[in-house]
Amino acid sequence: MAAGKEIRNKIKSVENTKKITKAMEMVAAAKMRKAQDRMRTARPYSEKVATIAGHLSMANPEYVHPFMVSNDARKPVGIVLVTTDKGLCGGLNTNMLRAVTQKLREVDQAGNKAEVVAIGNKGFGFMNRIGATVVAHATQLGDTPHLDKLIGPVKVLLDKYAAGELSAVYLCFTRFINTMKQEPVLQQLLPLSAQSLKDKAKASHAWDYLYEPDAPTVIDELLLRYTESLVYQAVAENMASEQSARMVAMKAATDNAGTLIKELKLVYNKTRQAAITKELSEIVSGAAAIGG
Repeated sequence: MAAGKEIRNKIKSVENTKKITKAMEMVAAAKMRKAQDRMRTARPYSEKVATIAGHLSMANPEYVHPFMVSNDARKPVGIVLVTTDKGLCGGLNTNMLRAVTQKLREVDQAGNKAEVVAIGNKGFGFMNRIGATVVAHATQLGDTPHLDKLIGPVKVLLDKYAAGELSAVYLCFTRFINTMKQEPVLQQLLPLSAQSLKDKAKASHAWDYLYEPDAPTVIDELLLRYTESLVYQAVAENMASEQSARMVAMKAATDNAGTLIKELKLVYNKTRQAAITKELSEIVSGAAAIGG
């Protein structure tokens, strides 16, 4: 019954794994609800800042912020890549990294260079492995995004764009659609499009503002806050996507473990039955030999 003992050990091992994946699924479900709440809480702020920025773009002030000016297309491209710190979340990071790799290939084919800011351990490790230029990174963010941890790395690219050293800055993250669906997004962060800001303002008439102390100070601060809010919202959405993907992946692992346990028990019962049948046949054969 050596084979039977080995199968019993396998069953016990898979049952232990099933307990772990079930626990991880329940933890991810609890964290997912909190992450979704944080994501929804951040939306009104970013939407309000976007609306005001749109009104300012319609006011047509004499001052034009560097974020709204298109730089030389031959300059390097900046990419803010948002991934997770931990794995076990299905194809979430793989899909995002595939989209970013495609963008890097396009930039390279155009004879241009890319500078990357990696938010999250998985993206940071991947960019280092493929030899991309990582100018700043932020890892170990935990379950709650903190703006003070994000501002430093992201500001490296923002300052470079304002100085005219980058042609564009792209923001890459995984957008949360629902519990079962998350999609990788690669959107242009800079230069800010006046038309898109106007669309977000949803206003049919022109606006005018009185600036205190002056227009450059107010607009500089507002557009910087707007850009930071976009990055924060992207990280919040990515975290909600991470927990949703992890919950789904752990549920699939738990279900697969259950199926494997059933199959192993069936094999164990068949092996045990075959061993009993063999023993009975040996006993009958021995009795017949003695009786003969």
